[in-house]
Amino acid sequence: MNLIKTTYNRRSFLKNSVLTGGGMMLGFSWLASCQTEATETAMTMPEEWFDINAYLKIGDNGVVTIYSPNPEFGQNVMTSMPMIVAEELDVDWKKVIVEQAPFNAKAYPRQFTGGSQGIRRSFDGLRMAGGAARHLLRQAASDMWQVPFEQVTTKEGVLYHKPSGKSIGYGEVASAAAKLEVPEEVQLKEVKDYKIIGSSRKNVKGKDIVTGKPIFGIDYQQEGMLIAMIAHPPAFGLKLKSVDDSAAKVMPGIKDVFTIKTYKDDFEKNLFDTNAFPEMVAIVGETTWQVMNAKKALNIEWEPIEDKTETLNIFGNKRPVHVPAGLENTTDHIAMMKEAAAKPAEELRKDGDPETAFQNAAKVIERTYSAPYLAHNCMEPMNFFAHVQGNKIKLAGPTQAPEFMEATVAARMDVPIENIEIELTRMGGGFGRRAYGHHMTEAALISQKVGAPVKLMYTREDDMTFGIYRPTYTITYRAGLDENNNLIAFHVKGGGVPEHPVFANRFPAGAVDNYLAEGWKIDSNITIGAFRAPRSNFTAGAEQSFLDEVAELAGKDPFDFRLELLEKAKTQTVGRNNDYNPDRYKEVLKLLREKSNWDQSPEGVHRGVSAYFCHNSYAAHVLDIRIDNGKPVVDKVCCVVDCGIVINPDAAANMAEGAIIDGIGNAFFGSMTFKDGQPQKKNFDTYRMIRMSEAPKNIEVHFVQNEKSPTGLGEPPFPPIFGAIANALYKATGKRPYDQPFLSEGEMLG
Repeated sequence: MNLIKTTYNRRSFLKNSVLTGGGMMLGFSWLASCQTEATETAMTMPEEWFDINAYLKIGDNGVVTIYSPNPEFGQNVMTSMPMIVAEELDVDWKKVIVEQAPFNAKAYPRQFTGGSQGIRRSFDGLRMAGGAARHLLRQAASDMWQVPFEQVTTKEGVLYHKPSGKSIGYGEVASAAAKLEVPEEVQLKEVKDYKIIGSSRKNVKGKDIVTGKPIFGIDYQQEGMLIAMIAHPPAFGLKLKSVDDSAAKVMPGIKDVFTIKTYKDDFEKNLFDTNAFPEMVAIVGETTWQVMNAKKALNIEWEPIEDKTETLNIFGNKRPVHVPAGLENTTDHIAMMKEAAAKPAEELRKDGDPETAFQNAAKVIERTYSAPYLAHNCMEPMNFFAHVQGNKIKLAGPTQAPEFMEATVAARMDVPIENIEIELTRMGGGFGRRAYGHHMTEAALISQKVGAPVKLMYTREDDMTFGIYRPTYTITYRAGLDENNNLIAFHVKGGGVPEHPVFANRFPAGAVDNYLAEGWKIDSNITIGAFRAPRSNFTAGAEQSFLDEVAELAGKDPFDFRLELLEKAKTQTVGRNNDYNPDRYKEVLKLLREKSNWDQSPEGVHRGVSAYFCHNSYAAHVLDIRIDNGKPVVDKVCCVVDCGIVINPDAAANMAEGAIIDGIGNAFFGSMTFKDGQPQKKNFDTYRMIRMSEAPKNIEVHFVQNEKSPTGLGEPPFPPIFGAIANALYKATGKRPYDQPFLSEGEMLG
């Protein structure tokens, strides 16, 4: 078994027991909770609970509750994370239930969902929580039986002393265990001994979801609650000038209409305080329908914003952000990016002498790729509940970043941060959008003004036109081959509005002697933010499309070409800052080649391959396309992922499948355009999303089996699907796509 330091002493244990209502807080990031399908029929609630630590408690009948501080939006951490604790606790999974913990930054550090970091950052801590609790239970049994600690064993929630034949359930010694000192170190299981980790368990909230149980933020209800909506400027680059609300105020059910200002003038924003429209009109009434009709009756004037520079505090690093005035257009952005791409850019990395290498190259290829803005389009539009009573605030709703948003609400409302309570609900999609919580502050301001509990709801049009888009990008790749078709020079230069997409230290950096990476950006007043696998979601597709073209120019199979470069990165590494492991990268490609049967393509099927590293994981796809009545149809996707130990195989496969379908939809159809600052697509009648009939007919997901600690999974399978589609389309049509979306407007709406 492995030994792990708990780092907590007896004093810390007692102190944290008081703070968290009876438990020890261990030094790790997150945890989610669980409830099995057997709970309703197989278990009765215990008469008494004994808290073991801040993340789990054991009842007098042996029932275990594991708390869930981690926000859940479909990644299924509410099943997978408790599996880790239950594994080390050595408890019967059928006796585990869930409680969603409220937000509590002191008891549950880093209650944040994003960046595919949940399992990765909490794996050891979750194991420690289960292992420490098991240790305390064993110690309690040892003391009671007066036998050596080492002779007390456990199995599925029962303690045994085999020499004497004694046994006792966890619940019977839980109260004694809760009074013991936290050990300095605990024993954890070897991977080979896992029984729960690595086995598939059903989504613990699956039944609630499919039966329509109210578990999402938009379902939230409270007695006396009013409904609120907002009216924001119709275009980026505009702000509120005046409002005539006389007609709206006298409509049935309307309680009030007024303006709100989300932030104070001197407020220093953090990374997730992005907000294009800080001053808006709020409409409050009894029902959603009444409020929607009153909103239409408003007569609002807007005026241009002024050019300004804001200070953004990114985890303690402050930087100026320029927000230009004016009404921007997609067509202007395209021209501006073309002009910027021709100018010198910031050098991000340089190996060798790429200029001379290109001059001496026998063959040189250069290609440029582009991608548009994308809207997140969560199925559940933005919403949040707020009830402000004096200097106390109750908030409830879907958020990825409660800790950051709590601080913002406290600053805006002038209340102590400890007076804010946040209840976390399940999210109907997030993809980065719900990390930006301006609507939480808006809800609090509205509740304070009307003196009542309020649920703020965005319409689909509000949500889609408010901003926080995936940026628009362009990137140019250039490669040079020698007379033996070896890659001797590589140049990547990328930019966008308002950030660049270049990852200077990712593959093929480290595999090319002469390498140059550059980046540039153009300021904008159109607000952008994290979108599933930020920047990677564009760069991977462009890079992998280009590598296929280079392989073709070199006369090499796409798999062979990539493997050759990775072998070079392993044996003749260039530079010291490469952020990928060539062996793990190679293993993913080799397994994909085998599982996809790459060398025996089915008749009439055109195949594309793509592989990418991001969020500490490796993902690769082979995508099969056939042409049906002139349109591409995705028949099959074979996916291989190396994310280390897979906690819940079915849930992991589901995440990969979702990422693949999401990527296909965005690659084929996704696009947001602007005219005079106005988003040109406001609902799903014009913003084309993938339909069920367009999803792949078959998706195979395979995982590299190893004993490495888990890494990211929610995002890594998403970026490489764009390149796989592009490469398959080329095989099918003879024409390479360079600009997303890959299908024209006519095809999209046909």
